[in-house]
Amino acid sequence: MTRFSSMFVAFALLTLTSTARAEIKTKEIEYRQGTTPLRGLLAWDSAQSGKRPGVVVVHEWWGHNQHARTQAVRLAKAGYVAFALDMYGKDKVTTHPKDAQKFADEALSDPQIERARFDAAVAQLKQAPQVDPGRIAAIGYCFGGHVVLDMARLGEDLAAVATFHGSLGSKIHAQKGIKPRILVMAGNADPMVGADAIATFKKEMTDAGARFEVIMYPGAKHAFTNPDADKSGVPGLSYNAEADKESFAALLKLLGEVFGTGGAR
Repeated sequence: MTRFSSMFVAFALLTLTSTARAEIKTKEIEYRQGTTPLRGLLAWDSAQSGKRPGVVVVHEWWGHNQHARTQAVRLAKAGYVAFALDMYGKDKVTTHPKDAQKFADEALSDPQIERARFDAAVAQLKQAPQVDPGRIAAIGYCFGGHVVLDMARLGEDLAAVATFHGSLGSKIHAQKGIKPRILVMAGNADPMVGADAIATFKKEMTDAGARFEVIMYPGAKHAFTNPDADKSGVPGLSYNAEADKESFAALLKLLGEVFGTGGAR
């Protein structure tokens, strides 16, 4: 092979590799639940063809912020279409714990509204042309973990539900026949999700006949997936890079199993 031919082949291979790389696109979507305006973020890989599973992402108690958007992008890079929803209302985002608690309490005060807000987001995700509407999962962080577990308890038609440092208790009690597989990921140094909460949750899920798994990460505190957790000023919150990486890999493994997509890329 001549030197020119070698250079041509190398260039062609480089071009093909570049074309195959992920091209992540995001789109802000304004939608409503009743009279409440909401704003979410859709993320997908435009280099991927065909319809693929969709994943709803439910934010922490701070509201629809960059952390939730980042998780949607991570899922898009892994081959899914993700929608980071809004449970509070357009522009209701905060960095102040008192405001966050107020917003979370309001969102969870009525189970019917909680479910309606979640369903409004699922409807937006299913409308995306890249999504297979028959293959939907949901994940949640902190407050969002509470929400997605409530949706499982209420019988939402989801393939899987996963929580990261999520609240496990609820005034909604699981009934038999929970549909999705459930994965709970928590830190064993999390003062907000203690051993008693874990034990109570396990009993509830066992009694309901749910297919569930609980993974505990050594030394991880609450909010271990959020790089800004240490800036919050809330005791017990801290980012843990190792737990963040391992928990996301566990999520991709679960999604790969339920959707037949091969897990992490």
